[in-house]
Amino acid sequence: MKVGIIGGTGGMGSLFARVFRDAGHDVIISGRRTEITNEDIAKTADIVVISVPIRDTISVIETLLPFLSQNQLITDLTSLKSEQVKAMLKSSARVIGLHPMFGPSIGSINGQTIVATPARCNKEDFDLLRSIFEDEGARVTVTNPEDHDRMMAVIQGLTHFKALLLAGTMRRLSISPADTEPYISPIYRIETGIAGRILSQNPDLYCDILCLNPYIPSVLNACLITAREIDEIISKGNSDAFSTEFLASREWFGVFCEQAQKETDDLILSMVH
Repeated sequence: MKVGIIGGTGGMGSLFARVFRDAGHDVIISGRRTEITNEDIAKTADIVVISVPIRDTISVIETLLPFLSQNQLITDLTSLKSEQVKAMLKSSARVIGLHPMFGPSIGSINGQTIVATPARCNKEDFDLLRSIFEDEGARVTVTNPEDHDRMMAVIQGLTHFKALLLAGTMRRLSISPADTEPYISPIYRIETGIAGRILSQNPDLYCDILCLNPYIPSVLNACLITAREIDEIISKGNSDAFSTEFLASREWFGVFCEQAQKETDDLILSMVH
């Protein structure tokens, strides 16, 4: 099939161009400096893939609407799905939203998760995409756009917020990662490593993930309420209340605590050797 990737010169677009080529498909790409235009792809590709920044995705989709037909499949590689899928459904094309749960720097989708939100498609469409990704070793998780965005508010939003909070607090305290190096512990290194990884990338991506997901405000509100409650416990030195809070969260995490202990032990061992 002919696969057209709009934004195919970028990191994620280039990665998926290789994935589709390795699966035996003819791939064409458009970018800011390519001779092939977005309109060319919309008119000629069997599968149209949108791989542009989150804030641009809907406007790009809207420019393609007049050129898409029911004989085509359109998908996107965006971190948000609700509004993006609604925009694609305005076309005549079949629609499956996609969200790769990784960045393009990994170089391969082997062992990675791709979330799919089928919206208007046939079984053959979905089976085709799933087989392409699973043949490369990826895991495909199926959900709907709203549940996807709700879950991303925690998986991405809360995680990114916590990393920015760590870095911003250290900056306000005038303590740099270099200052802490002589005292470093493996767990601290993991936490600051996550913050550093995020800060090394484009701020616009993280701004869009945090600011455009409609479920983020309620998640961050719950985070701030929790922070205030724990702060009060610590401020009062209330050991009983601390144990109650600690054990309640341990019970909520359940058997994952043991799994996390083992996984982080393995990670720590790999870091110190």
